[in-house]
Amino acid sequence: MASVTLALLVLLSATPAARPPAEEVLRAQCHTWAADPKNPWALAHGIALEGRAFKARDGRSAADVIIADFLRREGPGPDLRFDAFAADGTPVEPHPNLLVKTLLLAGHPLSRSFRASWGPVTLGALVEDLKRDFRRDDALSPHGAWTLDALSHALPPGATFTNGAGESIPLDAVMDEALALLEREQAELVAGMKAGLPQVPKRKQGIYAHPCGGLHLFQAVASHARHPAVRKAWGPRLDAQVDVLIYRLGSESRQYDSALTSAPPQYRLPVLIQMVKFYGHFLETLGRYREETGWKPTPAQTQAVEQARALLDGAVRRLDASGAFRDMESVKTAQYQLYLDLIGDACHAAHGLRYWRKHPGG
Repeated sequence: MASVTLALLVLLSATPAARPPAEEVLRAQCHTWAADPKNPWALAHGIALEGRAFKARDGRSAADVIIADFLRREGPGPDLRFDAFAADGTPVEPHPNLLVKTLLLAGHPLSRSFRASWGPVTLGALVEDLKRDFRRDDALSPHGAWTLDALSHALPPGATFTNGAGESIPLDAVMDEALALLEREQAELVAGMKAGLPQVPKRKQGIYAHPCGGLHLFQAVASHARHPAVRKAWGPRLDAQVDVLIYRLGSESRQYDSALTSAPPQYRLPVLIQMVKFYGHFLETLGRYREETGWKPTPAQTQAVEQARALLDGAVRRLDASGAFRDMESVKTAQYQLYLDLIGDACHAAHGLRYWRKHPGG
């Protein structure tokens, strides 16, 4: 009897160590792999999570590395630019103006001077270059969200600027077009929501033709509504897009659950990463919206946020258990895009969780 009791006590005391929170797992992943000084795209994702304090692995400020090692100039203008990719395929700025947008959202003032390879250059000079290169069709394309976000943060509402083609560009008109683009691209989801459909299949149509499911476009548009006059002018139009995003949570989660159940083992990792991508960007998007505009979620919207947090936690737990986070070098060699996703999506998801860490209802 005594031996049985002792064995039971040993069994009860041998409880597994508490699993670290999802945010802690994701933040560690971001800090470890986004700090690569040879990968400016990854550094930008570290800045998105930690702001101006984020440093590269070599001890330099991540922002300083981006400018010093990767900014180029051409011609007498000069034309300042980042390559989309380095010669070895490492992403530098695959989405136009991603890096300038990142520096602006991190809170660097336009007067901030960086040391480029040829000498000092200010963030304001990069913004002026962005304005010269601006073309409406590019900004309103699937890769234009970062340009829109950068302009909205660099210029006040009502501003007008002239691009290199001599066109006068009213910022508010461009952002109105961006809202109309978001509405068009989500029209099929609106129809599904109004019809009470449990889901709208993802087929790379509409908003799903945009990087990260178009959530960066939502962020750029919604961020412009931080200005009271813009928020008043848009009114229920933007509220409707928030409703669509909430609907997407249910629609997409059903599809991910189905894919995860039916997928062969070799396809489970991409599905799990896609889950982290969507749930993390969802939380980040609504977190930014609340912080920048003062949006107050309804009880139903708060419940959706809590659902997204739980879904993200489950996806991170499964992803961590798969060993992908611990075997990044192998993933990098075998599936480079998944390696990049494991970095960028971890940073975005950790950022999203941070927004909702306290008082999820606002």
